[in-house]
Amino acid sequence: MRKMRVCHVITRLIVGGAQENTLASVVGLRRLPGYECVDLISGAEAGAEGSLLEQARQAGVEPIWLKALRRSINPSHDARAFVELTRLLRRGCYDVVHTHSGKAGFLGRLAARAVGVPVVVHTIHGPSFGPFQGAMANAALRLAEQIAGRVTTRFVSVADAMSRLYLDAGIGRAEDYVTIRSGFDVDAFARATPDVEFRARLGGGPIVGQMARLFELKGWESFFEMARALPEAKFLLVGDGPWRAKLEAWAAEPGLRGRVHFAGLVPPAEVPRWVASMDALVHLSLREGLPRAVVQALAAGKPVVAHPLDGTPEVVVDGESGFLIPAGDGAALTERVRRLLRDPALASSMGRCGQARALKEFGVETMVRRLDELYRSLIPTCNRG
Repeated sequence: MRKMRVCHVITRLIVGGAQENTLASVVGLRRLPGYECVDLISGAEAGAEGSLLEQARQAGVEPIWLKALRRSINPSHDARAFVELTRLLRRGCYDVVHTHSGKAGFLGRLAARAVGVPVVVHTIHGPSFGPFQGAMANAALRLAEQIAGRVTTRFVSVADAMSRLYLDAGIGRAEDYVTIRSGFDVDAFARATPDVEFRARLGGGPIVGQMARLFELKGWESFFEMARALPEAKFLLVGDGPWRAKLEAWAAEPGLRGRVHFAGLVPPAEVPRWVASMDALVHLSLREGLPRAVVQALAAGKPVVAHPLDGTPEVVVDGESGFLIPAGDGAALTERVRRLLRDPALASSMGRCGQARALKEFGVETMVRRLDELYRSLIPTCNRG
């Protein structure tokens, strides 16, 4: 009896939530019976975010690199990527093609349908269109999603909010969507212990962290407004990006000098230790699907202060596992973080509440099992093995 042949396609294999989700899906599905192959196609473009290539290889996954598949719009590269994708997908004879991210999601779905792949699945990790960009770009990206949506068998949303956003944009029907939370090794975060040496090196006191790309739309203005107003705290930034020099200049201001630590890019295996070393995490991104950093902090038992945007309210219950504050409200951010730092009992209670939910809903095994069930429901004849 023939087993399923599946291929995941993503624009870049950088260090990021969507990429870690994709790699974990490929690795997990390969371990299940009933699959002849689970391949991974990725653009070869890297960046300041780092790469998951070594992690992929350690898990036995050798990506199929597509040099023409790039994040930026380029008609020549995009046409070449489409042609190469159709060739690869035709040769693979896949039962399911599962795409991720904007560019790979658009080209990959069209290529899969062009060569007759029976099932085309797309995961919405975050909105590709919205008020965070110009009107022309927003209209173009919305149109691209509407076009690709017509050849999509099923949408996988990491949060219910993503389904609502796409449905409101006229993409698909309600029955075309299923929510599958982005899974990870929650036990690694629950077991993690603070790095005592690191905390001592910062000179003691509470540590407030943020894990995010050092770039726009991540709320850094509000973050540093808060940092200036909380002289008793230290601050830990995990991540890298084009704004690093700018943020380091802000951190060198009088009153902040020596209180802001830049961890830079952190290998995924080391993230639990850094999160465990925080007393609270803030997440101030203005564009997310379901923020992985927030769930990781909750899994480690840390309270979170974040904006009630996209999928965040689905995991942070205001007043129970953290606080939700209006985007851009630096005063509210400062007040909530100050409250957590001055009331350890409250912070601990919120951390335990968030941890219980994260451990229940966000295990990687749960995500992989639900993907397997989805594929099998869409191709009953492959429900074998």
